[in-house]
Formats: sequence, C-alpha cells, structure tokens
Amino acid sequence: MTRFIRLFLAALRGTETNFTSGSINRAIFLLSVPMILEMVMESLFAVVDVFFVAKIGTEAVAAVGLTESVLTIVYSIAIGLSTAATALVSRRIGEENRQDASQTVGQVILVSLVLSVILGVPGFLFAEDILHLMGGDEHLIKNGIGFTRLIFASSPAIILLYTLSGCLRGAGNASVAMRSLWIANGANIVLCPVFIFGLGPFPELGVMGSALATSIGRSLGVTYQLYALTQTKGTLQIQQQHIKPNVSIIKHLLGLAVGGTSQFLVGSASWIFLTRILSEFGSDVVAGYTIAIRIIVFTILPSWGMANAAATLVGQNLGAGQPERAATSAWRAAFCNMLFLVAVGIGFFTGAAQIVSLFNNNARVVEIAVECLRVFCIGYVFMAYGMVLSQALNGAGDTRTPTFINIVCFWIIEIPLAYTLATILHWGPQGVFWSVAISESLLALIAIWVFRRGNWKTVRV
Repeated sequence: MTRFIRLFLAALRGTETNFTSGSINRAIFLLSVPMILEMVMESLFAVVDVFFVAKIGTEAVAAVGLTESVLTIVYSIAIGLSTAATALVSRRIGEENRQDASQTVGQVILVSLVLSVILGVPGFLFAEDILHLMGGDEHLIKNGIGFTRLIFASSPAIILLYTLSGCLRGAGNASVAMRSLWIANGANIVLCPVFIFGLGPFPELGVMGSALATSIGRSLGVTYQLYALTQTKGTLQIQQQHIKPNVSIIKHLLGLAVGGTSQFLVGSASWIFLTRILSEFGSDVVAGYTIAIRIIVFTILPSWGMANAAATLVGQNLGAGQPERAATSAWRAAFCNMLFLVAVGIGFFTGAAQIVSLFNNNARVVEIAVECLRVFCIGYVFMAYGMVLSQALNGAGDTRTPTFINIVCFWIIEIPLAYTLATILHWGPQGVFWSVAISESLLALIAIWVFRRGNWKTVRV
C-alpha cells in the first residue's frame, strides 16, 4: 500500500516525462492517473454549470443547451487539434528533439488562436440568429443572448485549454494538464453562484453569470498552462520565436487534426441519430437512455485516461525508434482497460437498478436505463480494446484509419442496424441498445486487426 501511495503521489507531481525506457506498467500508471483526473475535471465543467443554471429556471437551461449544441463545432475542432498536438509533440519528445517539440507547441498556439477568431467572431456577432435558428423563442433569446455572445467570445480559452492539454500530454506532462483543469474548475465552481445569484458585492447576472464564471475559469487554466510551458526547467520551453508561422508544421498539424475532428463529429452525429430513433418510443425512453449514457460516460473516464496514456506512450516510443515497445505499451494499456471495464460491467449488471434510482424514480425510465446499461455491458470487453487501440493509432499519427473505422461502424453499421432492429423487427428500444453493443464490438475487432498489421509503425509525423 505504501508503494502504491508513493507511485500515486509521483503521478500527481509529474516527476517523469519521458517514458521510452523502464517499466511499461509504471509508465501507464504515471500517465493514466493525471489523465483520468483531467477527464473528471472536464466532465465537471458541464455538471457545475447546469447545476447552478437550473436554479434560475428551465429557460436558462434551454439557452445553455442551445448554445452548447452549436458550440459542438468549436469543441470538435479543439479535440482534433489536441489529438494532432499529442501525436506530434510525443514523437518529437521521443526523438529527444525538444527544440522541434517547442516549435510544434508554438504552432499549436498560433493555429488555435486563428481558428478561435474565425469561429468566435461570427458566433458573437450572430448570437441572436444562432438562437433563432436553434428554435429559441423571443423571450429565451432576450435572456440568453448575453450568455451565447460571451461563450463564443471565450473561444480562444476553450480551444487553447484543449490543445495545450494535448501538447502537455504528448510531452509526458500529464500532471500539468490535470492541474490546469483543477484551476479552471475550482474557479468555475466558486464563481458560478457568485455571478449568477449576485453574492457579496457582485451584481446578479443570471445565466450570463454562468458564462462569465466559465470563461474566467478556462482563462485561468490556460494562463497556468502557458506559464508552465514558458518555464526554463520544463520539458517544453516556449519562446517568442516558436510562435512565428511555420508552414510545414502547420500543414502537418491541420492534416492530423482533420482526422481527430472527424472522429469526434462522426461519433457525436451517431448519438444524435440514435436519440432520434428512440424518440419514436416516447419521452420516458429518451430520458432513460439519457440517464444511462450520462452514467456510462462518467464511469468510463478512467478508460479514456488509459487510452490517452497509450497515445502518448506510442508517440514517444516511435520517436525513440522503439516500435515494439510502443506496441507492447498499447496492448498492456488495453488489457488494463479491459480488466477495469469488466469490473464496471459486472457492477452495472448486478446493481443497475440501484444506480439508476439515484437519478430518477419513474418506473418506466428506470426500466429503460437499466436495460440500456446491461446491454452495453456485454460489449465492454471489446470496447476496452477499441478505445485504447484507436487512440494508440492517433498517437502514432494515423488519424485517418480511426476515422474510417468510426464511419464504417457508427454510420454504415450502427445507425441502420438500430433502425432495423428497433423499428422493422420490432425490438423497440432494446434494438438500439444492441446496435451500440454490436457496433462497438465490431469497432474493437477491426482496430485489433489494423493494429496487429503494424502499418502505424511506419507513419511519419
């Protein structure tokens, strides 16, 4: 136990950044712990905002929901750039080329700022039209337009928080990325009620206060990231010359980012279509499905931590000219993830009703959510490998292959299968749930096959 505590504290401190030698199990643990905690912090952002905004009223929640729906475009680009940044930086670190790694981070910052202006300015100027387009009524628009404008104005902080975290993870500085989310979330948790309800000397801003608190929190997180990246003792040391445009790096960065962005959009679109199919069976079914998905997303955060760890390990070890160690790291992370998800699956299968009842006590809603959790659990063993190996391919700089796999499994297989089972074969909601379990299992099998072929070992980034 003492050894575990020491290792856990070392992971939080981030004392190691290069993982091209030594114990692979230790490397996975040291990277996974801060990445898992970072994922938890990211999920808390949305939870905190909705919790406090819900105290204002349903119209305020609707304004947040409509804005966040459109903001998916900003998030998807941020996630794509973050994926590309991790692949490029980890490869340079593995090559022990810190100068080029720092140059890459400088280009990430430059591209992030340019794209945030391209996306943020129209969002700010046309906030009213955006809310109209999303179906908001005049009263909602009047009360929510300030929220929408401020959120779009904060696009630089949104994108940089993602992309700089990707850079830090690639450099092995996962603990710094984690702490930046702690700072951002801590500020958001404290400031949300202060600005929303006008506590102390501050005026009551309503839903606008949520946007202000979130923007300040994210900006503080980015400020900490930039501070860490400019320190002379850091793995990466960003200087002014690194931010001057480098066309070659920018083209490479954007080429990889397209794949990462596409993966996110493909996955997001598939969930929208599945929700549309389920809506035909009534609001109780949609509510049960939504609750189940929220539970699943939160409980598999450690899985995403291990998947991101695999991406860093693959990138660094390929950079160090150790493709076999890169492969072993990915397989080991996938196996650890499988053990974790099997444990989660057993817990869900046996205690699904008790877990769901914490969120809702409507009998029909609970029934649907329990059914959803139990069917999804069946695909967990496969899902564990699919998540990690797809991210490992991304870490190797092959973002196109996971995109293609996602299109095949989610759009060509999952959506038609969901409609066929649920509607044509009259399986009802269970047909949609089974389509997810089947498509996730197929995705994992394809990812295993692709990863075993080993073409990713020769990808140049």
